[in-house]
Amino acid sequence: MKEDIVVKEDNKPVKMDESMYKASSYLEYRRKHAWNENSLATSDEDVTGKFDWKSVGLFGPYLARHKFATISSVVLMLVYTALNIANPYLIGVAIDQFIRGGDLTGLAWISIALMVVNVAMWQAQYWQVWSMSWAGQQILYHLSADMFSHLQKLSLSFYDHTQIGRVMSRLQSDIDVLEGMLSSGLLSMLGSVIALVGIIGTMLAMNVKLALISFTVLPLMFIIAAFWQRHAQRSFRVTRAAISLVNATLQENISGMRVIQSLVREERNKSEFDELNAYNRDTNLHASKIAALVLPLVEVVAALAISLAVIFGGLMVAQGELQIGILVAFTLYINRFFDPIRELSQQYTQLQRAGVAAERIFQVLSMPVKIVDKPGAYKLPPVVGDVEFRDVVFGYKADRPVLHGLNLHALPGQTVAIVGPTGAGKSTIASLISRFYEIQDGAVLIDGHDVRDVTQRSLRSQIGIVLQEPFLFTGTIRENIRYGRLSATDEEVEEAAQVVGAHDLIVHLTDGYDTIIRERGRNLSVGQRQLISFARALLADPRILILDEATANIDTLTELLVQQGLRRLLHGRTAFVIAHRLSTIKGADSIVVLQSGRIIEQGMHDELLQLQGAYASLYAMGFRHTESSAV
Repeated sequence: MKEDIVVKEDNKPVKMDESMYKASSYLEYRRKHAWNENSLATSDEDVTGKFDWKSVGLFGPYLARHKFATISSVVLMLVYTALNIANPYLIGVAIDQFIRGGDLTGLAWISIALMVVNVAMWQAQYWQVWSMSWAGQQILYHLSADMFSHLQKLSLSFYDHTQIGRVMSRLQSDIDVLEGMLSSGLLSMLGSVIALVGIIGTMLAMNVKLALISFTVLPLMFIIAAFWQRHAQRSFRVTRAAISLVNATLQENISGMRVIQSLVREERNKSEFDELNAYNRDTNLHASKIAALVLPLVEVVAALAISLAVIFGGLMVAQGELQIGILVAFTLYINRFFDPIRELSQQYTQLQRAGVAAERIFQVLSMPVKIVDKPGAYKLPPVVGDVEFRDVVFGYKADRPVLHGLNLHALPGQTVAIVGPTGAGKSTIASLISRFYEIQDGAVLIDGHDVRDVTQRSLRSQIGIVLQEPFLFTGTIRENIRYGRLSATDEEVEEAAQVVGAHDLIVHLTDGYDTIIRERGRNLSVGQRQLISFARALLADPRILILDEATANIDTLTELLVQQGLRRLLHGRTAFVIAHRLSTIKGADSIVVLQSGRIIEQGMHDELLQLQGAYASLYAMGFRHTESSAV
C-alpha cells in the first residue's frame, strides 16, 4: 500500500515513518476527492509548503498600535542583557585583582556591585516580561477582533465551500499557539540574539585566540540547525493540519448528532474519529520528538566548546599568557554563549509552530471579500418595493450558469411565488435580491437602483429573509425577536409575536419571553422556532420580504394558526415566496414556475391550472395533497 503513495517535497521523495505515512495518505485522499474548491482545506493539506517569512512582517501594524510598550520592552531587554554580560566580567576582576591580591575591601565592593547588578537584572526582566506580555495580549485581542470582523464580511460563497471547524481552528487553536510567542517568545529570541552578539564581542575583546578556538564548534551548530529545521518545519505543518481536521470533524459530528443517532452511526463515527484522533496524537508526538532532539545536541556542542577552552586556556595560564580570572570568566561566558543558543533552539521550535499558525491566520485575513461596496456606492433610500430582474445570468461557478437571462418584475406590494423542481434556481433568486452573490450579467434593480450601486447595509436593512431552517441565537426569546431591531420595546416585541400567532405558544413556556434559547433553538420545536423567526422579520419591518420554504417545517395545525399572521406579514410588502404548500402560494399575485434557471410559466393559480402545463403537474403531484390536508 505504501508504494502506491508518492509524497514529494520540493519535487523530491520524502522518507516517512508510520504516522507521517498515515497523514500523507489521508491528506492525499482528501485533496483528490474532497474540498478542492476550499482554499483553507487545500492549505491545511499542503504539508510540504515552505514557511513564508513575510507573514512575520504582517505583525508590523499590530506592533505599531502598541509601540510604546514594545519599545519599552526592547529597552529593558537591552538593559537586562548588558547587566547579564557584566556578571562574568566582574567575577573575573574579583579573582584577578582582589582574591589573588588579598584585597578584602575591594572584594566587598565587587560583591556589592554584583548584588546591585543582579537586583537591577531582576527588575529589568520583570518589567520587560510584563510590558511585552501586555503588548502581546493586546495584539492577540486586535488580531482576533480583525478575524471576526473579516469573517463577517466574507461572501456566502466562502462559507458554501468551507468547513466551519477549519475556520474555528484558525480563530482559536492558532491564536493560542501565537499567544506564547507574542507575549514573551519573540522578544526573548531578540534578547538571545543580542546577548549572543554581546558575548561574542566580549570574548573577542578579552582574548582573541581563545575566543576563536571556542568558536570552532559553530559550524557543527549550523549543520545541526539546518538538519533540524528541514524536518521540523514539515512536522509542524502536519500538526496544524491534524488539529484542523480534528476540529472540522468534531464540529460536523456534533452538529449532525440527530442524524448520526437516527442512523445508528455512533460506533462507525467513533471508529473514524479514533483513527483521526490517533493520527493527531502521532503527528504531535513526531513533532515533539523532533523538537526534543535539538537541545541535547546543543548541550554536547557546548560541552565540547568548554573542553576546548579549558584545555587551551589552561595551557595559556600555565605559560603565563592568560590570567586565571580571565579563564574563569571565559568559561562562564562560554556557558552563557550557549545559553542563548539553547533558548533560541527552544524558541525556534515555538517560532516554527507560531509561524505556521500566523500564516494560517493571515490566510483567513487575506481571503478576498467578493461582495464589496464599489467606490461611490450610495445609501439606498427608503424603497417602495419595485423589484426587477433584467436579463440576469448567474452561476455559482462561472462556467455553470444557474439562471439564464432571467427577466422577472415584482411591483410594490405584490406577492410573487416561485415554484419549480429542486435545482431550478428558486433560492438563487432570493439570494441575488440581497446581493449575497454577484451576478455575471444583467441587473437586479430595486426601485430602479442597481443593487451593485448601493451600499450593502442600506440594501439588506430593507430586506427581510425567513429561511426553511430558522436560525436562533443563544439568549432569550425576546432578544431573538428583537435581533433585527434593537430599539424595539417589549410591547412591540409582544405585538409582533401576536400578529404571527407566536404569542400564545411563547407565554405557555416556563419563562415566557424570557425563556433561554439553547444553541440554535434546540429546546424549541421546529414550528416554535419558525414562528419566532416570523416575529423577528415582522418587527424589523422590511419593505421586501423573502420566505424561502419558510412554512416547510410547520405542521398543518400550526400552519392554520400562522396563515393569518403571514397575511399580516405580507400585507403592503413586496414578497417573494418559495414554497411547496398550496395554501402559502395560491393567493400570490403572480406565480413563477422555474425550470433549469428559466421561467417557463407565469400567472395566477387558476390561470396556470388552466394551461395544463408544468404548474398543473406540480399541483397534481404535491400541492393538491397539501391543500386537502389543510382543509
